[in-house]
Amino acid sequence: MNHDEKIHIAFLIFPGFPMACLTSMIEPLRAANEITGKDAFGWKLYSEGGQRVEASAHVWFEPDLALEDCEAVDQLFLLSGPSSRFERPAPSEGKLRKLARHGVTMGAISGGVFPLARSGLLEGYSTSVHWCYEAAFAAEFPRLTATEDVIMIDRQRMTVSGAAAAFDLSLHLIQDALGADVAIEVACWFQHPLMRGQGVTQRKPTFAAESTHDMLPTPIRQAVEIFNANIEDPVNVADVADQVGVSARQLERMFRKTTGTTPLAYYRSLRMHKARQLLLYSKDSMADIAIAVGYSSASALNKNYLDVFGVHPRDDRNKVNMFRVRENTIVPPA
Repeated sequence: MNHDEKIHIAFLIFPGFPMACLTSMIEPLRAANEITGKDAFGWKLYSEGGQRVEASAHVWFEPDLALEDCEAVDQLFLLSGPSSRFERPAPSEGKLRKLARHGVTMGAISGGVFPLARSGLLEGYSTSVHWCYEAAFAAEFPRLTATEDVIMIDRQRMTVSGAAAAFDLSLHLIQDALGADVAIEVACWFQHPLMRGQGVTQRKPTFAAESTHDMLPTPIRQAVEIFNANIEDPVNVADVADQVGVSARQLERMFRKTTGTTPLAYYRSLRMHKARQLLLYSKDSMADIAIAVGYSSASALNKNYLDVFGVHPRDDRNKVNMFRVRENTIVPPA
């Protein structure tokens, strides 16, 4: 859409957007301009109506323009929480679709994939979704293809899972525009250890020990992957042990040593964390959430939820909703 050599980027920010995602993209681009002495990248902030926007860290931002005035940009990234919606969906989503038709690469960071998907601009594309939103995203957009990759570039769509991934994406943009040497120097400026690309999956907490998913021994990691793939239709732990090539007794010993808990307790915790994603980031009823994580009723879910989180799911949802409401406006979580 833009015809000069400078790459023009628009950042569309919603109330409650994660500030780190914005600064993680802008700072590498700013550094690249300084290092090369070129005005290679330019950026502006937009909000739906041009109004001031408060980030999740309670820092206010003054956008340059309203979305309707967005023109002559090469890329546009949405930054928001998963509950963010346009105040005027028809014209605002129409504006995004118009920009896309005119060749603008559309992107989103972290929760920004939700309003981008609601605009219809992820139909037929693969998208990166942060692990803490994956259950809610799948529930709302069952036909869309979501990946665990930290970065997903699919033709004219760029999506990243979070702030660190946004930094990596900026390094890729710098490398494409100015070369690998500049990208490496920018990474060194910020002591960024490496530049991740597509095909690199997100690191996930194990929810049971001071480790992440990629640090688990192979049989445990394979078992966790099976558990993850069978949230709605639970599997028997003995069958899982058989699939990963160990006895049920061996699997239990390995789980206790690695995670500090049993396979069954770990599996239950995993299902409860999926339930909490749906509780916090979707409007599904408790009965629907229970079915989605493999329980026959909400009452069966409630007891395990209380055991894992120490709070009744109804109270957990009410607490979050209380914090999302400010001056009669829904404030999305970061």
